[in-house]
Amino acid sequence: MKRAEQAVETRAALIEAAKRQFAARGYLNTKITDITAEAGRAAGSFYRHFASKEELLQALLAELAAASDTYADAEGHKSDFTDPDAIRYHVTACWRVYRDHAPTMLALRQAALVSEDFARTFDQFRRAQLADLADHLEHVQNLPASPGTTLTLMSALLEAPAQLGPGMPEEEAVEVTTRFLYRALNGKDYAPGA
Repeated sequence: MKRAEQAVETRAALIEAAKRQFAARGYLNTKITDITAEAGRAAGSFYRHFASKEELLQALLAELAAASDTYADAEGHKSDFTDPDAIRYHVTACWRVYRDHAPTMLALRQAALVSEDFARTFDQFRRAQLADLADHLEHVQNLPASPGTTLTLMSALLEAPAQLGPGMPEEEAVEVTTRFLYRALNGKDYAPGA
């Protein structure tokens, strides 16, 4: 194997090991040596790819953002939140991104508790995600609050089912959240499947 291929493989192994360790131990309790041991790599190999655990978390945040962007650019994406299918699409996307990146989300929240830099980074990430949804509210006639407040409340609601983990099936979580958001935004219910 060539050196460049080996470097790519090692970096990927470190990232995957970090996710497993963050899920099992939490970000704050995970040491770099835990990550390298999990990856089956020498401790020094970590520093050839990342200057710190925080830099590795930045790489995980970039993966999370890319996964979120994939849904925004996908076929079937609708941006009119007077349409329950548009809301359902976004709820489903959020559920899946949070589910697939749960260790990263946990690590980001924990890092934000102890690092002002990460608190700012996490806040900027969330603001960027919300900004992407702002135009989705343009068709809604009577928002329950200002667009900024509405988006903040929506964000909290979208994150909630994903944090429930295996306690709630995806289909149920998506439908309940879709109905709730549709009613909150549009002041009326809809008949599922109609």
